[in-house]
Amino acid sequence: LCSPGREVCYDRLGCFTDNPPWSGIPGRELAGVPSSPAAVNTNFHLYTRNNIGNYQKISASNPSTIKTSNFRAYRKTRFIIHGHLAGADLPWIASMCRFMLHVEDVNCILTDWRGGSSGLYTDAVNNVRIVGAELVFLKDYGYSPANIHFIGHSLGAHAAGEAGRRKPGIGRITGLDPAGPLFQYTPPMVRLDPSDAKFVDIIHTHAGHLFFDFAPGILQTCGHLDFYPNGGKKMPGCRQLRICIFNLFGFFPAYRSLGCGHKRSLRYYAESIITPNGFVGYQCETYRAFISGACFPCPKGGCPLMGHYADVFSHKTEKEQQKVYLNTGPHSPFARKCWSLGDELGVAMKRKYTIDKGTFKPGKTYLNYIDTDISGNISKVEFRWNKHLGHVHQGCMGAEEVIIISGGDGNMSAFCGHGSVQPSTWQTLMLC
Repeated sequence: LCSPGREVCYDRLGCFTDNPPWSGIPGRELAGVPSSPAAVNTNFHLYTRNNIGNYQKISASNPSTIKTSNFRAYRKTRFIIHGHLAGADLPWIASMCRFMLHVEDVNCILTDWRGGSSGLYTDAVNNVRIVGAELVFLKDYGYSPANIHFIGHSLGAHAAGEAGRRKPGIGRITGLDPAGPLFQYTPPMVRLDPSDAKFVDIIHTHAGHLFFDFAPGILQTCGHLDFYPNGGKKMPGCRQLRICIFNLFGFFPAYRSLGCGHKRSLRYYAESIITPNGFVGYQCETYRAFISGACFPCPKGGCPLMGHYADVFSHKTEKEQQKVYLNTGPHSPFARKCWSLGDELGVAMKRKYTIDKGTFKPGKTYLNYIDTDISGNISKVEFRWNKHLGHVHQGCMGAEEVIIISGGDGNMSAFCGHGSVQPSTWQTLMLC
């Protein structure tokens, strides 16, 4: 540990101190200054449509590498910034650039700072500031900040925030499950917050408190739009592992066992690139209100889209800390559509959904909200009811009408049925 008040200065990047709020405050109980730029070894790997399969290494300290590369100033530039201990995942993260280049003509730059992120978590936290300064130094190469989009995962989200703090006017920052430990509830200067870019959107996938929830992601809102898929804490398809976490300065020895939920934000974002309308979110105060249907369907102004196309939402910067909820599937494709419908039914793709349980009364309407991977138009609905095992009375039941409302656009379809059916028998309902 170094004594408070220490300062180090580096050519190109300036000086760094460990004075508050960088250390010695509640929630930020660490000391020390960043490693040298040489040790952090931040590299920029450029992918464009001219070199989708192989990156070009560029550097602002060597401008000729930019001049001779396929970088073009007329394109939007998207930076992807990895987090702590991301070495094994770097090839997969780089594939996000390829997804982008299939749908848009951009400069996609993978920011590789494994030299500063592969050791202790606390050291990586300090080194976030070096990465932020390096991003600004590269950006200052004659390029408008409004055309820049930083996409940072975990600690990479706060590196993006540091770059935005240093250079106002950044167009957009996307935080993919921003790291929580040593950042949660700290001053905005230390962490990613809405002032760091014109538009800041966040995807929370393993949020909570480290010592209570064993969660590496930040729980608090820190953007204009904060998306909490599945509530933001537990992701379908990820096992919840309980591990022993020791000594603040020996953080995350079992990081990879925590990785599934934390990395889901990367998976969701990658899928969103190629499914523009896949991740429709609903603005709600709580996840409980969302699953109850209180925020369904989308208002006239539409709903925000989680991921790559979050910036198309017209009210995205209307205010800060807008909470947005949605559900996803347990495996790829993760995107789901939200529908409102009644009774128990199966849809054309052999999907079955339970709408209600209990005693059914004639003439009453039953309502439920479901998330499904069904796309396109629904042409037929089938209704079935099951008798309780202890129920001895015979009887028939039928659905007179099933109404399906799409949460994304509010479109409504009505299906009409005739007569009734015995238990465990399908009744077909066609468009009215």
